[in-house]
Amino acid sequence: MVTSCLSFVSLYGSFLRRSLGSSGLCSQKIDVDSFTTIHFWGPKPPSSSNGDKHKKPALLLIHGFGPHGVWQWRQQVSFLAPHFDLYIPDLVFFGESTTKSSERSEIFQATAIVKLMENLGVSKYSVIGTSYGGFVAYRIAEMWPDRVQKVVIASSGVNMRPKDNKELLKRANTERIEELMLPENATQLRTLMRLAVYYRVYMPDFFLNDFIDKLYCENRKEKLELLKGVVLGKYDTPNISPLQQEVLIIWGDQDNIFLLDMATELKDMLGKNASLEVMKKASHVPQLEQAKIFNKIVYNFLCASS
Repeated sequence: MVTSCLSFVSLYGSFLRRSLGSSGLCSQKIDVDSFTTIHFWGPKPPSSSNGDKHKKPALLLIHGFGPHGVWQWRQQVSFLAPHFDLYIPDLVFFGESTTKSSERSEIFQATAIVKLMENLGVSKYSVIGTSYGGFVAYRIAEMWPDRVQKVVIASSGVNMRPKDNKELLKRANTERIEELMLPENATQLRTLMRLAVYYRVYMPDFFLNDFIDKLYCENRKEKLELLKGVVLGKYDTPNISPLQQEVLIIWGDQDNIFLLDMATELKDMLGKNASLEVMKKASHVPQLEQAKIFNKIVYNFLCASS
């Protein structure tokens, strides 16, 4: 009866929207092509009176699987907004972003985000991607090196192999990846939290079920297709190449989704321009668990002279 009368997730969503507005962002939608519509939070469109004179460096924040955009970056927005023009898109089939296309790969997601930035007239930007969003960020930087200035890949096993997926399922004590990444009940969500979060707080079933209902159920079929459509990780030899840009890899030392060994290997694979920061007492979401430290690391990297 409680959840039918009061949704804590909906209340917090309202708080998030007010916080974004107070940081100078507004909710917008753009048809990036004839098939795909992207919803995002970004700077208010400039009026003819102020033009571009107050523009700051552009920064893309790309979310992972699970709650869409602003839920995963909520503790970065107020810190970074004074220094950057932030663009926080919902990836396709998350939030309000949709497509009629049958494409489901992270390459398709990257293309949609690049088209978004083209439509907005933003030609240069840095990008931060977490988890699945790191796959998308890697593709953007790889495929459009002339547009991307710096890259942050957080908690993202871009270099994963099929065996890593099998080992993850063993840690989760489940047989199917969708039971972990697209939980349908409180028990499955607790399993995901056990692997993804360092500090664990008990949450009652009604709260977790509300979370699932509001943030996991929508477009479930299409999200499953996205999981199956990821190109990275399909082969025993990772099909990635070094990036031209400066790259910062951030990883929690207790990450049980993508283990820390993957971070050190990824640093070597991405080339001489890559560096690694390991955050203590953090798991798969260091931007939420250790937000102050994460924000400082990111700010120092993005603002340092090349």
